[in-house]
Amino acid sequence: MSALFISDLHLCEQRPGTLRAFFAFLQGPARSVQALYILGDLFEYWAGDDDATPLGNAVSDALAALAETGASVFFLPGNRDFLLGESFARRARLRILPDPAPIDLGGEAVLLSHGDILCTDDEHYQSFRRLVRDPAWQRAFLERPLAQRKQVIEDLRSQSETAKQEKAMEIMDVNASAVEALLRKHGYPTLIHGHTHRPAHHMHVVDGRSCERWVLADWHDDAPYLRWDGAGPPVALRFGPKPDG
Repeated sequence: MSALFISDLHLCEQRPGTLRAFFAFLQGPARSVQALYILGDLFEYWAGDDDATPLGNAVSDALAALAETGASVFFLPGNRDFLLGESFARRARLRILPDPAPIDLGGEAVLLSHGDILCTDDEHYQSFRRLVRDPAWQRAFLERPLAQRKQVIEDLRSQSETAKQEKAMEIMDVNASAVEALLRKHGYPTLIHGHTHRPAHHMHVVDGRSCERWVLADWHDDAPYLRWDGAGPPVALRFGPKPDG
């Protein structure tokens, strides 16, 4: 089983280099594996599947073209694009996963997450997350006019950026106890997540069991990804103007 894992692309018109890297990635490395897993924040924001922008259409078309080659495409919502729904999924020919999502990769137990559920020290954010991930809240929000939704999202993004400047960096990283509890609950798998923009490979000893945790990198003008071939440990690579590493 060969698979690629990416997250935190934050695709938007204001980042043309990232867009070019993404489309090149779908034409390159993504065509060499059986599955692509996108672990959240594919878009800078998502106001609803009825927001038919040229960018959204181009991304869905490119993902559908990848799926036509035989690759399976999976998406796990992030904190920026949790409103992405089944209409987009059908157009892009991808499957939406829950968070967290246990999967099997060639007999290896792997757990996928965007990663924000592990940042439990940020209590204000966790309260907000519980609100906006509630299905009733989402139904009510998506019933609002699109222009109103976009304005609310812009206001929230502005508030979020201001709040980040007032928070200690440690609060916005994962909580070690939360990581251990998640690994314990799911039978000590390998954990792969993004969100923190702190790419790394961690080892955790939980109840005497050694567990790996891979943190995915955010994107800029290159395309950092994690590759899993089943014949050894995962390998973190980059595709684009920066060298592999």
